[in-house]
Amino acid sequence: MKSDLVAISPMDRRLAEIVSPVINDMGYELVRVRLMAENPAVLQIMAEKPEGGIDVDDCARISTALNVILDVEDPISDSYVLEVSSPGMDRPLTRMKDFELYEGYEAKLETRELIDGRKRFKGVLAGVEDGEILVNVDEGTIGLEYAWLANAKLVLNDELVGNTLKSRRNPKMLSENPYDDIETSGCEEK
Repeated sequence: MKSDLVAISPMDRRLAEIVSPVINDMGYELVRVRLMAENPAVLQIMAEKPEGGIDVDDCARISTALNVILDVEDPISDSYVLEVSSPGMDRPLTRMKDFELYEGYEAKLETRELIDGRKRFKGVLAGVEDGEILVNVDEGTIGLEYAWLANAKLVLNDELVGNTLKSRRNPKMLSENPYDDIETSGCEEK
């Protein structure tokens, strides 16, 4: 069975076929699609900009566009809630490029079948080589084929939080000068 961590189930893959072109045409990338059986069902779409990141306004634009195509295609027979979000800091690793991009960060990986007697691996991502995802675990560096993976995500720790906050920091945004003047027009003093 071929692994696809963006869309695991057949229904998720069908939904990815519908939403991915819309998301790509808007300048974003699809990270993950999951239809979760809740009451009502939740269609979770994770997306981001090619350079990473996404904000609330981006999510709203994607949601509006997806609502239109999903109404036309009507792939889900029951009622559902559409949830568009960012992958977050402890993001799922769903594409080969994710394993390269987050090299040096701690991750949890789970395989579909036992590999040397285990399915769960936790270690530091060491890149990709010859189609294998390299992970530094306690025993040394191991290689896992993407097709073997059932799940993979970054581990939320101080290093990840600190580096994420540093990458989001923009000195122009922190300048207080534009906020020094208080506009008082239309206000009456009592």
